[in-house]
Amino acid sequence: MKIAIATLGRNVEAEISPQAGRAPYYLIFEGDELLEVWSNLFARGGGGAGFSVAKVMGDKGVGLLVARQLGDKMKNALSNYNIDFKETDERLIKDILTKL
Repeated sequence: MKIAIATLGRNVEAEISPQAGRAPYYLIFEGDELLEVWSNLFARGGGGAGFSVAKVMGDKGVGLLVARQLGDKMKNALSNYNIDFKETDERLIKDILTKL
């Protein structure tokens, strides 16, 4: 299963983003293998970031999205694309990967 983690940076040493829809990057993993670094085009701008990110993740075949905080609209959008989500208190990507 592909796992997308909302991050503040482009590598596995980066911190997990406190926001999902406005996260600057998403690191997409399958198991512990990093498949892709996606620069979030919706991190800045008007409303609808959560819905737009959910659609992109659905198109990429992501099964689980992880961030420190997800808004209700994004949770609904992820559910519409059959993507599970997890909010975490972890700050580092490596820490959440070991728990998943």
